[in-house]
Amino acid sequence: MKSNVCKLLSTAAVAAAISTGAAAGTLDDVKAKGFVQCGVSQGVPGFSNADDKGNWTGIDVDACRAVAAAIFGDAQKVKFTPLSAKERFTALQSGEIDILSRNTTWTYTRDVSLGLDFTATNFYDGQGFMVRKDLGVESAMDLDGATVCTEQGTTTELNMADFFRKHNMSYVPVVVQKADEAVSAYDSGRCDVYTTDKSGLAAHRTKLKNPGNNIILPETISKEPLGPVVRHGDNQWKDLVTWVMYVQVNAEEMGISSENVAKIKAEAKDPGIRRLLGAEGNMGQDLGLNADWAYNVIAEVGNYGEEFERNLGKDTALNLPRAINNLWNNGGIMYAPPVR
Repeated sequence: MKSNVCKLLSTAAVAAAISTGAAAGTLDDVKAKGFVQCGVSQGVPGFSNADDKGNWTGIDVDACRAVAAAIFGDAQKVKFTPLSAKERFTALQSGEIDILSRNTTWTYTRDVSLGLDFTATNFYDGQGFMVRKDLGVESAMDLDGATVCTEQGTTTELNMADFFRKHNMSYVPVVVQKADEAVSAYDSGRCDVYTTDKSGLAAHRTKLKNPGNNIILPETISKEPLGPVVRHGDNQWKDLVTWVMYVQVNAEEMGISSENVAKIKAEAKDPGIRRLLGAEGNMGQDLGLNADWAYNVIAEVGNYGEEFERNLGKDTALNLPRAINNLWNNGGIMYAPPVR
């Protein structure tokens, strides 16, 4: 989901947020309170979703658990704050949360004007359309005159408007406050089409009364690099959150997983792997972390491939292919700088 931030924050509020966010020390604050406060969605299966007992799962949840593992050696030292698209940036700017990990798209406006920094992309996505099979539509080019549901305060609205205008087609928007309300409106027949990121379409389709009666159309109408966001000005914290993700991508590339990391640490001769896992040297020092921080991330949460398959892969309800989220040397674009 992608917030239309220009409508939500005044220039004065943004300036104040930038000033507040410029003060470094998030890591010290997190260590002092003993947990990471993580802003997540209000419920997107596979990304951040709570069960009836309040247990959170998803790839965005795992991003925060991995940060906790790096800092504390314990991936459970996280508390979660569910946020709407409208609330999420303000919560981060104000210091209510330490990380925003809520299927949030990296855009120019957000990066340069909100006092926020994007870290590493943990899922490459794009906006699409879902329709009921009985509508008889096979392409987004057949949606002229359709009624389209989406969430208020998101640039999904802008992408949708651009798409229909570009192709000289008309549509009737049905805009609601929350994602679940948009899904309910679509499921009840208030609209012909539901639009959001394609991963979100796959996730929300699992909530419909008859998921199999709905299809996601083939067109992808935007670029949506999704990933954790932090406040601008605290370079140490940004580096920490970024490199936690990069370590997981590098670990998958090296064949290091949660299942074999202990054995590899004990037996590895490769100096690069030994440095990465804290068997020699201290690559955590400049981040304010212990030498074994990367080992803890992999042992507690896993490499990137493990995260993907656990939350989004073939054995989940979403059943998403790795596609462009595969490693760069396996047909995808997931690429991390080397750990040296």
